[in-house]
Amino acid sequence: MGAVDEPLTEPMKITFAEGRVDGEFRQVFGEMTAAPIRVGGTPLTLTPQYGGYADFLSDDTRRGEFDIKFAIGSAHGSAARPSSGCSVGSDEDAVHLVLQNTDPTRVISRDPLVVAFGAQDAEFAAPGTRGCGPLSRVLERALGLPSAAGANAFDMDVTVAIRPYM
Repeated sequence: MGAVDEPLTEPMKITFAEGRVDGEFRQVFGEMTAAPIRVGGTPLTLTPQYGGYADFLSDDTRRGEFDIKFAIGSAHGSAARPSSGCSVGSDEDAVHLVLQNTDPTRVISRDPLVVAFGAQDAEFAAPGTRGCGPLSRVLERALGLPSAAGANAFDMDVTVAIRPYM
């Protein structure tokens, strides 16, 4: 994303439920947790956070969609710290990912049901910073933001544990 090309070192964890309620299919987002990503060559960290929208229903054109934002922080000991609430994107202007299949679904376990697949979005636009005050310009320059659609890629190796609710 932008000038950032860092892998996640810990998995992102997303919890959601889906099923029929009164005969209508619905999804309910639960929570998302992720460890900070250290931005190489800088004291900055980016922590992925839920951006306010998720639709994990797959079809012929996509694996699912979700919005993500990245809280900007700094490693301990840094003199210039971004303010609390400083992020790449926001709930109103998040990074909107439309995930495409990159690897077919594989069954890892049948009891409980666990499947894995690959997904990617290489077409999304990345917004600039929000809530960063006077550091906005410096942060955007360091992170290469905003970044146009097609100049970014988000690759995922996904593992999904499926549990029925009664």
